[in-house]
Amino acid sequence: MDRNIIKIHELYKKYGSQTVVENLCLNIKEGEVFGLLGPNGAGKSTTIRMILGFSEPSSGSITVGGYSSTSQALKVKELVGYLPEEVGFYNNLTGYENLMYTARLNRIPVQEAEERVNNLLQKVNLTDEATKKAGAYSRGMKQRLGLADVLVKNPRVIILDEPTLGLDPKGMKELLGLISDLSKNEGLTVLFSSHHLHQVQHICDRVGLFVDGKLIACDDIQSLSDGLFTKSAIVIEAKINTPASSTLKNNKYSAIIDKIGKIKDVTDIKINDGLFTIECSIDVTADVAKAIVENNYDLTYLNKKEYGLDDIYHKYFEGGE
Repeated sequence: MDRNIIKIHELYKKYGSQTVVENLCLNIKEGEVFGLLGPNGAGKSTTIRMILGFSEPSSGSITVGGYSSTSQALKVKELVGYLPEEVGFYNNLTGYENLMYTARLNRIPVQEAEERVNNLLQKVNLTDEATKKAGAYSRGMKQRLGLADVLVKNPRVIILDEPTLGLDPKGMKELLGLISDLSKNEGLTVLFSSHHLHQVQHICDRVGLFVDGKLIACDDIQSLSDGLFTKSAIVIEAKINTPASSTLKNNKYSAIIDKIGKIKDVTDIKINDGLFTIECSIDVTADVAKAIVENNYDLTYLNKKEYGLDDIYHKYFEGGE
C-alpha cells in the first residue's frame, strides 16, 4: 500500500535565468511530521507554494492525495490546511467569530461548525479567550488560533511555514506540542518549514536539507548523523581532576590516555585541562568510566554527546566536507 500522500518528482522552478528549486524529488508519508530545513533563500517557501498550487513549477510534478497541484489545485486545497509565516485575522472579530467565518467559507453547516469550532478552541487552549477580539491577541495566541483555523475543514495535511517565528519560548513550546499531538493522535501529515534547528529536531520524524534550491539530504536525524559521522558517531566528555603541576600534565595523563585508547571503537582522544573528548563509533561510556576509576583517577564529570541537527547543519551548510 502506497503511504506517500505528497509526491514530488523532478521539480524545477525558475525565474528567468535563476533556478530557485532544482530537480526536487521527495515523498512524504501519511501521518509523519516532515521538516524542511535550510537557510533563507534555500527554496523552502517556493516549494511550499508549488505544493499548494499558489505557484506553478517550471517543470516536474506534484501530487497531494493523488491530486495534481497544478491541474487540480482546488482539490489539493480541500485536503491541505496552510499556516503561513504571518497569520492574518479580522481584528474586529473575536477568535470564535474568525473560526466560524472560516467554517462558513468551507460550507460547513452551522450546528456542525459551532461544535467543531468549540472543540478546536479547547484543543489549542483558547476557550477562555474565545470572546476576545483577535486584534488583542498576543503573537502566540494568534499562532494557536491560526492552527485551529487550518483545522476547521478537517484537512489530511497541514503545512506550516516558519510557524514559531517571533514566539517566546513558552509560546513556542505550546505550539510545537500541539503540532506533535495532532500528528500522533489524529494521524495528520505535517510539513514543517523552519530554520530553528532545535524545533525541527524535537518535532520531525524526518528532515530534508535544502541548499541553493537543491535537496541535498533527506532522512531521519539519526540516519543523517550516522552517514556523516561514521567514524565518530558519539563523543564522550570526561573531566578528570587537573594535576597540581601543569608542566607534568601530559605525563600524568599518559597512563589513562593509553588505557582509553585501547578501548575498542575509540577513534580519537583530545585533552584540554583535564577534559577528555573521546570520539567513538559506538557508545563506550561505561568502558571509559571504568578505565578512569580503575586507574585511580578522580572522575568529576561524564557526558555522552550524540551528533544532532546542529552538527549536521554545520557539516552541510558551513563548509564541512
